Amino acid sequence: MSLVKLKDKRTGTTYIYESESYWDKEKKQPRSRRKLIGKLDEETGEIVPTGKSGRKKSSKTETAENSSTDLAAQHIRIIAEKEEQIRVLKAENQALLGQKQDILKTLEALCRKLSD
Repeated sequence: MSLVKLKDKRTGTTYIYESESYWDKEKKQPRSRRKLIGKLDEETGEIVPTGKSGRKKSSKTETAENSSTDLAAQHIRIIAEKEEQIRVLKAENQALLGQKQDILKTLEALCRKLSD
């Protein structure tokens, strides 16, 4: 067995396969089987598992239910974070509007003093 690296030109991702050679009796010639091991991490040079070998082993229904529940919880958390950001920004906006009004009043008073 050997490791084969193939680069996907469209995405630039390098995939690592385990290649096994065998003799095909019917065609009377050598053949090979390839099994995907994972992707090559360009920065570290490590193989990141993909496909079945990299996934958790659980039933499809459990996985679908868990992923939809996790996704819903994640969306709820994101919405709560965004609402908090909106609240903080609104408070900051109110404070800035107050500062703007104070500055305008000060400028008007200065203009009146200068014109007198």
